[in-house]
Amino acid sequence: MLLRGSGTAGPCEWLTLLLVACAARASEITFELPDNAKQCFYEEIVQGTKCTLEFQVITGGHYDVDCRLEGPDGAVLYKEMKKQYDSFTFTASRNGTYKFCFSNEFSTFTHKTVYFDFQVGEDPPLFPSENRATALTQMESACVSIHEALKSVIDYQTHFRLREAQGRSRAEDLNSRVAYWSIGEAIILLVVSIGQVFLLKSFFSDKRTTTIHVGS
Repeated sequence: MLLRGSGTAGPCEWLTLLLVACAARASEITFELPDNAKQCFYEEIVQGTKCTLEFQVITGGHYDVDCRLEGPDGAVLYKEMKKQYDSFTFTASRNGTYKFCFSNEFSTFTHKTVYFDFQVGEDPPLFPSENRATALTQMESACVSIHEALKSVIDYQTHFRLREAQGRSRAEDLNSRVAYWSIGEAIILLVVSIGQVFLLKSFFSDKRTTTIHVGS
């Protein structure tokens, strides 16, 4: 079960995320990170649990963001500045609430879209007797192989979805730039054409000649 804290976006706003503990869990979230803003997420982790944090900036600016991970005692476990994407794996040294934050405070006007995947613990065995001393049956082995293959498919799908979203954002940005450039060129051509017409008209305009008759 996933619980998200409520609030309004702002320069000093913190978005909280509470994940209920279970044997193994993973959270994939895509969220908007406004300019001059910082958003934090919290996870309750048991000592000795292996965790992995992966993130990637999908849209906005130079596709970079600051990331920071802290332990229950406030110790900094991971800190990177202006990263486009990264992955970090650690083992919880104590019980408590771990906090990881994404910051866009260095940007004054660019919004970012950030994706992250936070995995806590390892997947439980597909079969309760998978770790037994005897070998698995042919059917069980086939199921395990299919299960692992499907997990790889999900990872690839996520990767390509992110690539597609990033490519679409860049294409839309390029399309907007081309449209604005075309409009600017059309306006310049119109102004130049009108100026040439008036300039040529001034060259061929009739000049009036005034004749003065002097009487005798």
